[in-house]
Amino acid sequence: MTIRLLIVDDDPLVRAGLTFMLGGAEDLEIVGEGADGREVPELVARHAPDVVLMDIRMPHVDGLTATERLRAHPGAPEVVVLTTFHADEQVLRALRAGAAGFVLKDTPPAEIVGAVRRVAAGDPVLSPAVTRQLMTHVAERPEPPERSRRATATARLAELADREREVAVAVGHGRSNAEIAAELYMGVPTVKAHVSRILAKLGLNNRVQIALLVHDAGLVDPDEND
Repeated sequence: MTIRLLIVDDDPLVRAGLTFMLGGAEDLEIVGEGADGREVPELVARHAPDVVLMDIRMPHVDGLTATERLRAHPGAPEVVVLTTFHADEQVLRALRAGAAGFVLKDTPPAEIVGAVRRVAAGDPVLSPAVTRQLMTHVAERPEPPERSRRATATARLAELADREREVAVAVGHGRSNAEIAAELYMGVPTVKAHVSRILAKLGLNNRVQIALLVHDAGLVDPDEND
């Protein structure tokens, strides 16, 4: 299957470099380019990409706002944000908005291709190590005064059945479906079904948002190394 890819970055050299690097992959097709987030709706409607590589910092409509607007629509393409920081606050906001992961702009081409393939297949582009780094960043931020993020996350997770909650916590640990199946003594298809129900019940876009919610609820220690 050919993966249709849209590249959005305000730097023409970055766009040219990504197009050159990624265009050689047999299963990727660069269907369009954009220079600002305000172009994204029209480009997506015209080219119907499977994945959008989205720069965060753009002059008019940034990648965060563009991601929020795009992922609010059913059937939206997956988004991978491009950044120069591992744990930038805007990366976290993009993940909360529904981005499936992020890649650094200096990532080797083969790894970017692999990230696009994983996202197109429905897998988030966050390793357990990167997830822990992001969650540590979350834990270090002051909680909003009106209501703690932990209380909000705890209330949302209370909507889940016990088994769904166990699966959600395992996702928060960065476990794969196969690892969750082995840990909780269930089949991989059952894990997938639980994940789908969790997403539907909580109105989330992907596993990354499940992991963020679990960490917000304090159910996973960001310093754990398992």
